Amino acid sequence: MNTPSMDNDTLVVWLTIAGVSLTTFITRGSFILLGSRLRLPAIVDRALGYAPACALAAILAPELAVMHGALQLNAGNPRLIAGFVAVICCAVSRSMVLTIVLGMATFTLTRIWLSI
Repeated sequence: MNTPSMDNDTLVVWLTIAGVSLTTFITRGSFILLGSRLRLPAIVDRALGYAPACALAAILAPELAVMHGALQLNAGNPRLIAGFVAVICCAVSRSMVLTIVLGMATFTLTRIWLSI
């Protein structure tokens, strides 16, 4: 009787997938399984409140500050200027629609002005 044999690379791939899946299940499932029995210290609980803002900043910062593959923290970067205007507009007006419109208008006008 012939049994199909796995080569070493295939076995490593399947063991890696199983290991990563198990790790993900344990780390995410622990919060669901332990639920209210697990109390985080107050400082950790407070720090986790900043996680969404930090994640958003980590996604947006490279998009705003990098232009043509290089860091551009100057007035020649229309994305950075538009982002700055949008942050100020949001802080002052608290209007999402106005922030989007003003940010996009600033970006477009800055690109035209800089001829990029």
